[in-house]
Amino acid sequence: MGTAHQSESRVGTAHQMSSRQIIFLMSNRRVAKYWILLFCLGLSVSLAMAIAPQTVAVDRVPERYQLGRELYQENCGTCHLALPPAVMPRETWQQLLQDDQHYGVQVQLPIDPPRRLIWQYLQFASRPLVSSEETPYRMRNSRYFQALHPRVKFTSPITISSCLQCHPGAMKYDFRSLTPQWLDSQ
Repeated sequence: MGTAHQSESRVGTAHQMSSRQIIFLMSNRRVAKYWILLFCLGLSVSLAMAIAPQTVAVDRVPERYQLGRELYQENCGTCHLALPPAVMPRETWQQLLQDDQHYGVQVQLPIDPPRRLIWQYLQFASRPLVSSEETPYRMRNSRYFQALHPRVKFTSPITISSCLQCHPGAMKYDFRSLTPQWLDSQ
């Protein structure tokens, strides 16, 4: 019993502690709370970054088109893989931004000003049609898509999801990374 009494007298109660000791303990608790808060915040940000799909800036885009690219990826990449604009001509993208019947599916098109920013990015990153060409609405009919895939022999219909077979980074908007079989073929 003597040891319990001695430890009580060393620690003391709040009534027996000096104001300096109380302030010291309270400030340490505040510091500890801030450290815990910072740790939790850092953990939640790290977790959010790990869960959220992230894009990779493979192709440089001038700063004035970056918001348009982000809006394009956000709006189009929500339902399907956001394709690089270079696979289709400008005229195709222009039609897609104006037609709420998106390949047979009713979609909610972005409104201005986001739509305008998306269009500016698509104009920058795509190419115009030659005057004698018809506007392609499918990748397989786009000469730009075919020019970007000169050695690829497609044995099945081309779909947006088939991009993932050769482009493992496509979900992160990285179409330059290729699977090992295609890296070896270059």
